[in-house]
Amino acid sequence: MLIQIHPKTPESRKIKQVVDCLESGGIIIYPTDTVYSIGCDMLNTKAVERVAWLKNVRVEKANFSLVCYDLSHLSEYSKPISNQVFKLMKHTLPGPYTFILEANRYIPKIFSAKKKTIGIRVPDNVIAREIVKQLGRPIMATSVHDEDEILEYTSDAEAIHDKFEKLVDLVIDGGPGGLEPSTILRCIGNEIEVMRVGKGSVDMLNHGR
Repeated sequence: MLIQIHPKTPESRKIKQVVDCLESGGIIIYPTDTVYSIGCDMLNTKAVERVAWLKNVRVEKANFSLVCYDLSHLSEYSKPISNQVFKLMKHTLPGPYTFILEANRYIPKIFSAKKKTIGIRVPDNVIAREIVKQLGRPIMATSVHDEDEILEYTSDAEAIHDKFEKLVDLVIDGGPGGLEPSTILRCIGNEIEVMRVGKGSVDMLNHGR
């Protein structure tokens, strides 16, 4: 199913429709402030396994991120972070960044007890954050990749729906997506390492050195 949701003022009843889908174990494709993402309720084991199957990876090897409404979920899934990292997150989020943090023992078992880190995203996208807010917990995220040899990501929701309609339960058309992924910052202790430069600028890190 393809549903259109206004990117600036998302209709509450449509957000509820998405949340109902997630709560029943559904898989969705939704817009972020970077590229369109595949997601599900992070607590639904079967849904997470379906997403891993879609991405052709084993769950314990998958680098899925958690999309949060704000930073209030940090202490639930990550070990304590340094003041320096917290200030950086406050400065850049919501925004096009994925922070790789040390995971604590409370991350869902499906992500494997052996997993040492967890990716956290707070995208600057009203639709994605409203879904999380209404659901009451983070949703899982992994980018929708394109098979095109030139373009790595698909930005058109209708084209995404044509490709994935038999594989996912709901595709949200929230307007054109981006073609640039998030910038990935690995933050362990006081060390901040740039793992991938994407849409988010890393100038503030260079200025701090």
